[in-house]
Amino acid sequence: MKNSGPTQHQAGASRPGAVASAQATPGQPDQAATAHAATAVQPTPGRLAHATPAEATPAHQPAPAEATPGHATPAHHPVPVQATPEGRTRHEVARLLLEDGPMTAGVVAERLGLTPAAVRRHLDALVADGEAETRDAPRRGPRGRGRPAKLFLLTETGRARFGHAYDDLAVAAIRFLAEHAGEDAVRAFAERRVAALVEPHRAAVNAADGPAHRAEALAAALTREGYAASTRQVGASATGAGAQLCQHHCPVAHVAAEFPQLCEAETEAFAKLLGTHVQRLATIARGDAACTTHVPAENPPGLQAKAPDGGERE
Repeated sequence: MKNSGPTQHQAGASRPGAVASAQATPGQPDQAATAHAATAVQPTPGRLAHATPAEATPAHQPAPAEATPGHATPAHHPVPVQATPEGRTRHEVARLLLEDGPMTAGVVAERLGLTPAAVRRHLDALVADGEAETRDAPRRGPRGRGRPAKLFLLTETGRARFGHAYDDLAVAAIRFLAEHAGEDAVRAFAERRVAALVEPHRAAVNAADGPAHRAEALAAALTREGYAASTRQVGASATGAGAQLCQHHCPVAHVAAEFPQLCEAETEAFAKLLGTHVQRLATIARGDAACTTHVPAENPPGLQAKAPDGGERE
């Protein structure tokens, strides 16, 4: 599961406690102004409790206070988008589209108790990130002037923010396969899956000269398949000189944690494709940071190198 970065809120923009009177004596905040600020951002019934002051519908909105001279404003560290008021509001907008289907910006604003301008900003951001799309609302009655109303609805990418049970379904399916057809069937499935993964890239990998360059070509192919792969050259070590193929993401890690046959079949397929013996050093399925495969510069003594097509080298 190709996404945008976290949204950052400026200090004081969404916290009632950050509001103070401009006339307050340094070190002594104006109690009346502080009480007014706390009252002004209280949500009315049916409205989002975490809506920011700029998005809430009451007419009087307190402005953030200026920083007191000589006092540094605390630095903000990156936080997940849903941990900010902005992110939580956007998540609620997306959830409403998920639960109640296509609707106009006006309906979203009414349902969540936000201003139309605030809702439009969140909807435009969802569209820009590929999480929502628009379509024209069906006309009812005689055709009038002007453009039809625009309905907003979530895309598959937008639905993904609420999670899928695909991993659990895959685990259940392979368990059923193991129970009714045996471990050999699971192994055959794993081999078929990895063959479908690497076969479209076989020609490009075989065209590279030597195991190291073939490892680079394989990393590029795996990246295109969603594995975020890279290679790095390593010198003399316990495994010998060569290249390390690192897959920083594994789309099937949750399934492979219970069925390591997926990892084993992948390692064997890499060895055949690269034309050399390889060694799997780490896997995400076992809790490591990346799936790491060592590709030696030369085959260990006593092992016959395999040709990239899977045959034996002369």
